[in-house]
Amino acid sequence: MLEPGGRVAMVSGAGRGIGRAVAERLAGVGYRVSAGLRDPRRLAPREGWIGCRYEAGEAGAAEAWVAETVARLGRVDVLVNAAGINPKAHFLDADETALEALWAVNARAPLRVIRAAWPHLVAGGEGRVVNLASLSGKRVRNENTGYAMAKFALVALTHAVRLEGWEHGIRATAVCPGFVDTDMTAHVTRQPRDLMSRPDDVAAMIEALVRLPNTASVAELLLNCRHEDML
Repeated sequence: MLEPGGRVAMVSGAGRGIGRAVAERLAGVGYRVSAGLRDPRRLAPREGWIGCRYEAGEAGAAEAWVAETVARLGRVDVLVNAAGINPKAHFLDADETALEALWAVNARAPLRVIRAAWPHLVAGGEGRVVNLASLSGKRVRNENTGYAMAKFALVALTHAVRLEGWEHGIRATAVCPGFVDTDMTAHVTRQPRDLMSRPDDVAAMIEALVRLPNTASVAELLLNCRHEDML
């Protein structure tokens, strides 16, 4: 297992939910964490991490976040793309505003952060990328086609990173949970909240993934809070 001491982890969506849980978990075990969030002032001062402004849908945000991280912490070893949104976008909707937002934040933004961080991930020889996808990136079970499309694309991006980064020691994983008890699932009524996965549990799994050696890589991690055929 890779030791966290001296390694730098960038975590997007660190203001709340899974992203916040991941940032806290990694900082707690010894990573130096660059927490990307819309308003860094929301991040309480804590040893082991810095808060950086990162607006996932904004042009230039990825490059600025990576540059600030390297300037302040010196390197990038781990990248966790946890920022995401979930507006409803049915495939018959003539108005594609929600679809465009989903594509920008859930698929294109992770691509841009990975691209900006790539030279630094290569330099360390043991770079780790975790993309927070979804079981919606593996199957379609509701009418939010746009969300599924974006998460399917994120899974594909993860496999592309694995392919292109393998010889450089970069390993990538698509983490695909079902319902997680966060603000994003506040509207869900068909699954009791006490039977949803917890952000802390997802964070624990992500910590394990980024500490695995180059010879033990997980391509996709599917996390169920209820039984699903074939998943």
